[in-house]
Amino acid sequence: MKQISLRHLNLSTMKESIKNQLKGKKILFATVPAEGHFNPLTGLARFLQSQGCDVRWYTSEIFTEKLGKLGIPHYTFIKAVDINPTNFMEKLPERNAIQDPAAKLEYDLIHLFGNRSEEYYEDIQALYGSFPFDGMVADNTFSAIPFVRYKMNIPVVSIGVLPLAEDSVDLAPYGMALPPATTAAERSTYAEFRNLGVDVLFKRSIDNFDAILNKHSIPHKNSLLLDLLIREAVLYLQIGIPSFEYQRSDLSANIRFVGALLPYATPRQGRSWYDERLEKHSKIVLVTQGTVETDIQKILVPTLEAFKGTDVLVIATTGGSKTGELREKYPFENFIIEDYIPFDDVMPHADVYVTNGGYSGTLLSIKHNLPIVAAGVHEGKSEVCARIGYFNLGIDLKTEVPSPEAIRKAVNRILVDSSYKDSITRLAEEINRYNANELSAGYLAELLSLSFK
Repeated sequence: MKQISLRHLNLSTMKESIKNQLKGKKILFATVPAEGHFNPLTGLARFLQSQGCDVRWYTSEIFTEKLGKLGIPHYTFIKAVDINPTNFMEKLPERNAIQDPAAKLEYDLIHLFGNRSEEYYEDIQALYGSFPFDGMVADNTFSAIPFVRYKMNIPVVSIGVLPLAEDSVDLAPYGMALPPATTAAERSTYAEFRNLGVDVLFKRSIDNFDAILNKHSIPHKNSLLLDLLIREAVLYLQIGIPSFEYQRSDLSANIRFVGALLPYATPRQGRSWYDERLEKHSKIVLVTQGTVETDIQKILVPTLEAFKGTDVLVIATTGGSKTGELREKYPFENFIIEDYIPFDDVMPHADVYVTNGGYSGTLLSIKHNLPIVAAGVHEGKSEVCARIGYFNLGIDLKTEVPSPEAIRKAVNRILVDSSYKDSITRLAEEINRYNANELSAGYLAELLSLSFK
């Protein structure tokens, strides 16, 4: 597939032409079996349907019900081993004993991502017979991206569901959660870190995926899988905005920022969520640890312990993890504990957002001018949390298990220091100028209008 040149789009005069270009196109979505990789793409999938695309999805059977409700045909894994949040402790028991973040990332790059690439490719080849798709949209860790691009000669759009993981001369290796280099000495140190990563820390995963791609004669630059998949996508759409990303002097030409690409939300029926206690408290904290993390001791319990019996209203969303148990243990008037509350309903009321660093939730917090207390390390969350601290959008506690005292101090600091609110408001103004679905669809339409063969 030849190199192409894509423009930075101005949508104001292009909406009708984009719809005409997309009408009738067959688009395959493909994602690894994780909520944080699947959910952010659902809004775009439904939008492409509204533009006349035939959209189908290749992913784990754990998403069958969701895709059924979305009205999107589903191809499940056949050859691919289905390792997902419901079974990975059983499938990969040795992973649970790994505590070092770098070692855990190395393990995941091999077993969750790299080793699945050939299996994904076999499945996709098979489904192509009944669904000859024109383009594929995948999350940025879907390791069959180079296979589809080079072996099937089909354009691939990769969606960055994590902070930008591309390697850069200005940055330490992804996963170290370090700020950009500002001096020659820091650049030199970061270069040593990158060499250490390639030669030692991540050598096994790099060699592993390199061997897989070489076996299939797929051209590539030998590098960390996350970096390689960015470079080998024809087009890489990064969820987020430039002002929430570290500046790079060597940013690849295939990268575009698209704003807050968010999960599909069913049109609201009836009234928005509301609780009369919102009017009784002048200080309101929203706390969540997402839908994947089920250990309530990490963030939910410490936050509730920090503010039990105080004048701070704490709204805790559990994602369905032990909601009843928390209500029984913390029957305080200043606590609202629910499985789920629409963030668009609750964030406008909150003063501080306590999170483990989920990327979609963080972007929603930016959209709602809501400063953040962040406590996350694994699964790429350290990079989200580091950016929250670096851009002064809140406080990065740099741990997975913050103490109640640490959370209380961080929340109180944000409540009295207006610089956090000022910083996040500036980014909110920027991110709210992006129409993520239309912009992403525009880039896809332009890509499919070009000749690749």
